[in-house]
Amino acid sequence: MKSSKRRLQALTEGSDGLPNYIKMDDSETSIPPVLRSRLHDLFSQIEKEFDLLYAENLNLQEKIDILSEKLERESNIGDRQNQDFIEFETTGKNSKVKLAQSNSQKVKASHKLRVQTSKIVSSFKAPTYNCQLVREFTGHKDGIWDVSSARPGQALFGTASADHTACVWSVEWGKCLLQYTGHSGSVNSIRFHPTRDIALTSSGDNTAHVWQAAVNWDLPRGQSSEEELEGGGEESLGEGGDRPEVLRTPLTELTGHIGVVVAADWLTGGDHVITASWDRTANLYDVETGDCLQILTGHDHELTHASAHHSSRLVVTASRDTTFRLWDFREPIHSVSVFQGHTESVTSAVFTREDKVVSGSDDRSVKVWDVRNMRSALATIRSDSSVNRVGVSSTGLIAIPHDNRQVRLFDLQGQRLARLPRSSRQGHRRMVTSVAWAEDLSNINFFSCGFDRRILGWSIQPSKEN
Repeated sequence: MKSSKRRLQALTEGSDGLPNYIKMDDSETSIPPVLRSRLHDLFSQIEKEFDLLYAENLNLQEKIDILSEKLERESNIGDRQNQDFIEFETTGKNSKVKLAQSNSQKVKASHKLRVQTSKIVSSFKAPTYNCQLVREFTGHKDGIWDVSSARPGQALFGTASADHTACVWSVEWGKCLLQYTGHSGSVNSIRFHPTRDIALTSSGDNTAHVWQAAVNWDLPRGQSSEEELEGGGEESLGEGGDRPEVLRTPLTELTGHIGVVVAADWLTGGDHVITASWDRTANLYDVETGDCLQILTGHDHELTHASAHHSSRLVVTASRDTTFRLWDFREPIHSVSVFQGHTESVTSAVFTREDKVVSGSDDRSVKVWDVRNMRSALATIRSDSSVNRVGVSSTGLIAIPHDNRQVRLFDLQGQRLARLPRSSRQGHRRMVTSVAWAEDLSNINFFSCGFDRRILGWSIQPSKEN
């Protein structure tokens, strides 16, 4: 509930935290200037008080995380010790296995078994990963809702922000090369076309836009991101004399929704687009004409996410009604399957390369599903915080961003692999909203973004001992 309220608030507020109805021009409001000024002062004081409370909360959360990790380690040690209490007794041709109830029941054979059990446990241990922060990208003036990597071969990624802009960034230079300002509301998602230099964004202005995403590589490089990170400074867009190119006009505007459009994605081939809206529908559009081909209905509450399969005409939509739906457009008459397994709002659902679906929810769980069997999940991952937009790599690594600023990595079997560092110098300072893999890049292969207005570029590699 708290997470949903925060998202609703962020989509209705401006970049400085003031409600949009207060941020009107003089010609658009009847509020006297003196009263407007007083309201600005009051909201500024509220914001300062909130920042102080938030800082105190972060410090307490850090202490809780340290204690939780300590308890988790002790629990794992206890589990391994319990496994050592298994005894084997053999009588003639009959063998039986029993679990000892206390230390007094252990016999000499258990010592030999302890060594064997340790070897078995270690053989099933999941590989570990080294997660290192490489680069920090700053410049947005409000929280960032989404991050997406460009098509293979391009060292670019895109971001969608509540500051009403979308940006295309150079991974190498650490700079925004193109800023799209065509939306009049919060930009909630961004996706790049699979083969062309165009991008797709969805917005709180009830539309989705297709726009030219070709960048100007001749822009000045300016200061390197490594120097910015080491110096601890944050550079806004346009500082240092190397302003990004600004684009204001879309190639195509996709209209028809009567509510906020929270997500949009390209279907395989890039000729069609799927959008998800708070009006409880998902729309299928023809990109060339901008026509709405189909309106997909059935969800009982607002939609929260939509994602398309990388090679088949399949789409998943997620909703606050605790379900997600699989839409199959491979036949002239589409079919739909409903997946029920969460107890709160489903915040995202994405396909894997293995034709599975990974869903995340405000019920603090992530589930892995087989698209051919929707009766029960293949694996369930439980956490201590609401889940935002998950990302799955081509090798099956699930990255889970949380409201509590954590990003955790799991495999498709639900085995925990790693947690991204989270400290005063590394990690996000507010909730992490989205993540994206960029596996064709050598130095940085993973991005995370959040409501601290930052994008972090990470190197995630298997540990050498694996």
